[in-house]
Amino acid sequence: MTDLPDAEPLIEVHENRDDLAVAVAGELVHRLVEAQADGGVPQIALTGGSVADAVHRELARLTVESEIGSEVDWSRVVFWWGDERFVEPASPDRNERLARELFLDQVDVDPANVHPMPSTESAESAEAGAAAYADELRTHGSGTFEIVMLGLGPDAHVASLFPGFPQLDADEIAVAVHDSPKPPPDRISLTLPCLNRARSVWFVVSGEEKAGAVALALADGTDVHDAPAAGVAGQAETIWFLDRAAASRL
Repeated sequence: MTDLPDAEPLIEVHENRDDLAVAVAGELVHRLVEAQADGGVPQIALTGGSVADAVHRELARLTVESEIGSEVDWSRVVFWWGDERFVEPASPDRNERLARELFLDQVDVDPANVHPMPSTESAESAEAGAAAYADELRTHGSGTFEIVMLGLGPDAHVASLFPGFPQLDADEIAVAVHDSPKPPPDRISLTLPCLNRARSVWFVVSGEEKAGAVALALADGTDVHDAPAAGVAGQAETIWFLDRAAASRL
């Protein structure tokens, strides 16, 4: 695993989950407008979970209702996922499904720029799916994500990289994960080295049940095997977007 940047993470605390989602969506829109103004085609990695769902709803709303949101050319944004549940495509457990329903299907994306992780329909195993996704990133990725968005579990896991799991030491691009402590058990995840190929890493965390994990991940000297979130940082910046409950133990 590569050494992490020395820069201290930035911490933003918002009053509640709704305010947090509004802030994250607004900042993402602003960053994408800036990147596209410079001629870039930004590549971003999406996450799943209830906070991500709120962010996705707000992104769709901003695109339709706000001046700054309408300035994003969504057809010139490339979308990836940090992890996915290895289930059938129509499963409500799929991060991709809700991202499409709440956000991607509401804006003018280019289907060729949306790269979901394989499902049980498109890959014979999670291992085969991880290998296929790694090949897709090699072929269509830029080598660096503009922004990687991550949630955080109460055990300080990120993507589908869990405390004590051997995948934390993997140096591939993507890996299969089995026996997840949180169902469904079979998943595909980008690895720590891959997640760290990002200009910006954004942790988006809500709820008092996550407060201990936030504090552990941000503490000096935390072992990545105890708190996988401690092993992810952006090359230029790392931002923790928290609501007041999630920040309560800092």
